[in-house]
Amino acid sequence: MSSKRLCSYEPGTYTQGHEEQRKHLMERPLPVLPAPIEIVKRGTTLKVAAVQLETLVCSPTNFLDRAEEAVVKAVFEHGANLVLLQELFQGPYFCQSQDASFFALAESNVDGNNALIARMQELAKSLQVVLPISLFEKKNNAYFNSVVMIDADGSNLGTYRKTHIPDGTGYQEKFYFSPGDTGFTVFQTNVGVVGVGICWDQWFPETARSMALLGADILLYPTAIGSEPQDPTLNSADHWQRTMQGHAAANMIPVVASNRFGTEILVDKEGREKQRIKFYGRSFITDETGAIVREAKDGSDIISAEIDIFANRSTRAAWGLFRDRRPEMYGILRTKDGQLQM
Repeated sequence: MSSKRLCSYEPGTYTQGHEEQRKHLMERPLPVLPAPIEIVKRGTTLKVAAVQLETLVCSPTNFLDRAEEAVVKAVFEHGANLVLLQELFQGPYFCQSQDASFFALAESNVDGNNALIARMQELAKSLQVVLPISLFEKKNNAYFNSVVMIDADGSNLGTYRKTHIPDGTGYQEKFYFSPGDTGFTVFQTNVGVVGVGICWDQWFPETARSMALLGADILLYPTAIGSEPQDPTLNSADHWQRTMQGHAAANMIPVVASNRFGTEILVDKEGREKQRIKFYGRSFITDETGAIVREAKDGSDIISAEIDIFANRSTRAAWGLFRDRRPEMYGILRTKDGQLQM
């Protein structure tokens, strides 16, 4: 890959640019729709699209513009009524290192007067599409990795805060985020009952099963995963996909994962490289048996699939997986070490 196509960013400079963009966010026009929204052919089924964006230029404006344009494209070219963007899509994955300047990226009042959410609500309403918005959330003195669910009429349905927070080389999220306090949740949207976990949540079967028990018709996982800086030879892509395929199969619910693609390079104030991660993309959609029905190609891509949630509900009920559960036998899942207190 040419160095011209690599994104490099210095924390202080990047956050200054992001704050400047935030000041003028509501002044910037939304993407121009290519035609009246009424011409989009949509059936009665759920049509989900997953957006995968290649990181090319590390500027706040570039990240947001491309995400919004991709949502428009997913609606007009794919007929999507639910569009999933990648985790923390407004910029580079800043958790490569521990740098206090990145706390300036956090969004306040996401359940009230917030410019980004207001903008996404306007976009969702104009496109008649459900938009889960992944962001860095600030609530008083607490910080979370969150998703705000916006319905197709532009209403804010609420927030899910990431439950499982990783901490490893290149993925130092515990420095920035507290463990979520919302509990697992689902959202009653215009297109069905939508469950959403965030990245590291996808490795835990308890996340998927909890959302299934709450009635989810589809499970979404916005993601940022790629190479491991401490061992560049390690490639988790196949393992990553198989884990979520298992969630889909065990719960008989389709899973959608949106991951970023491309190399992001963290540099110091002198422009010297400190660390890099190559995000591998591989965004995908499964059916209710766990089979992958769509997978993104390398680079920027949009994939989509139709999901008959009513047929899936009948199939799931007939299979008997939830009928035959024995919750009274699962107390051990509430322990850390497998030892029940007598």
